[in-house]
Amino acid sequence: MRLADSFKLSLNSIFHRKLRAWLTLLGIVVGVAAVVAIISIGEGAQASVSDKLQGLGADVITITPGHSKGIKFGGAFRNPSHKSSVLSEKPELTKRDVLTIRGNPNVALVNEIVSGRNEFVFLSEKASFSIEGVNPTAWKEMSNLELASGRFLNSSDSSSIVIGDRIANEAFKQPITIGRRVSIGGKSFTVVGILKATGSSFGGSDSKVYMPYTSAWDVTDVNRDTFSSIQAKVKNAGVAEETAQELTEALLISRRVTEKKRDFTVVSSKAIKETVSEVTQTVTTFLGAIAAVSLIVGAIGVANSMFTSVLEKTREIGILKALGATNQEILALFVIESGLFGFFGGIIGAVLGTIASAGLPVAGLRVVPMTRSITTLVTPELLIAVLGFSTVIGILAGIMPAIQASKLKPVEALRYE
Repeated sequence: MRLADSFKLSLNSIFHRKLRAWLTLLGIVVGVAAVVAIISIGEGAQASVSDKLQGLGADVITITPGHSKGIKFGGAFRNPSHKSSVLSEKPELTKRDVLTIRGNPNVALVNEIVSGRNEFVFLSEKASFSIEGVNPTAWKEMSNLELASGRFLNSSDSSSIVIGDRIANEAFKQPITIGRRVSIGGKSFTVVGILKATGSSFGGSDSKVYMPYTSAWDVTDVNRDTFSSIQAKVKNAGVAEETAQELTEALLISRRVTEKKRDFTVVSSKAIKETVSEVTQTVTTFLGAIAAVSLIVGAIGVANSMFTSVLEKTREIGILKALGATNQEILALFVIESGLFGFFGGIIGAVLGTIASAGLPVAGLRVVPMTRSITTLVTPELLIAVLGFSTVIGILAGIMPAIQASKLKPVEALRYE
C-alpha cells in the first residue's frame, strides 16, 4: 500500500463520520486556541515592556538611594522585595554623587532626577499627578519621548513644564494647550510641551509632569540639593557594565561606606531588560503550560475516537490483511488518521486563537479600563510551534490504537461482528 493510499483511506474515514470527527477535533481546537491566545498575551507583554525600556537604552546606568540586596551588578533580581535596613536616616543622593559620576571618563551625560507627586490645578479643576524633575539638556538626549506639540525643556527654563498626553487631553474638561498657565503645589507654571501618547498605564509618561529638577524641589517633598535617582549615559554601550562597576567603587569611596553598609544601588538598563525578559518569559511559559493541559484532554479524546474506530473497522482490517497489507501499513493507516486530527485541529485552533488574541485588547478596554495598554503578539514561530505540537499530540494519541489494529489476526478480524 502506497503512502498516498493510506492518506486517502484516512481522509475517507474521517469524512464518513463527520459528527464524531468534529467532536474529536473540538478538544484539539480548544487546546490550541487557548495556547495561542494565552501565550500571545505573554509575548505581547514582553514586547511592550521591552519597547518601553528601549527609551533607556543599553548605554544608560541608573543610580538610586538605598541598597537593594535583590539586585546585583550585571545580574538579575534575586529578591527585589528585600531592602537592606538603614540604621540612621534615609539615604539620599547629593550633588557630590553627581560630581563623582561625572568624573568617570566613560560618562557622556548625567540626568539628575527629582520625583514626587502634587496637586495640579487647571481652570479650578484639581488632580494629582506624578512629577519628574529632570536635567533639561540630558533628559532630551536620553529620553525616547516624542512631542505632539510645543518643545522640550531647555536649560533656561525655571517655570516651564512638559506634560503627558492624558493630562493634556483627558484629565480635565477642557484640553490643555501650549502656553496655558497651570498651578502645581501652589506655584505657577507654563506648559511649553505636550508629549505624544504612549498608551502606558501606571507610572507612564502619559500621566506625568516634567520640569527642571531645580523647580521640582519646590513642589515635591525631596530635600533641596538631593535627588531621587541619577541616570548616567555612557559614551559606548559596550562599556556599560564595566562603567557601572567603576561607578559603584567610586561612590563607595565618595560616600565613605563599605560594601556591607552600601546605601545606594547601581544597575544598568541591560540588567533590567534581561531581568524583565526572564520574568515575562517565565510567566508566559507557565501560562502556556496551563493552557496545554486542555491539549492533553484533546489527545485523550483523539485516543478514544481511534480505539472506537479500530473496533468499527475490525472486519476492514481483516480484509486488508487478507489482501496482503502488512502490520506496518495498518499501523501507518491509523497513525496518519490520528495525526490528521491533530493537524486539522491545530489549524482551526490557531485561527480561532489568533482571532481571540486580536479581541483581547478590545475586551480589556471594555471590561477593565486600567488595562488599556494590554497588547498581544502572535508570531509565526508560535503558530508553527502549536501546529507541530498538536500534530505530534494527535500522532501519539493514535499510536496505541494503531498498534492494537496492526496486531489483529486476519481470520479473527474477518469473523468479528
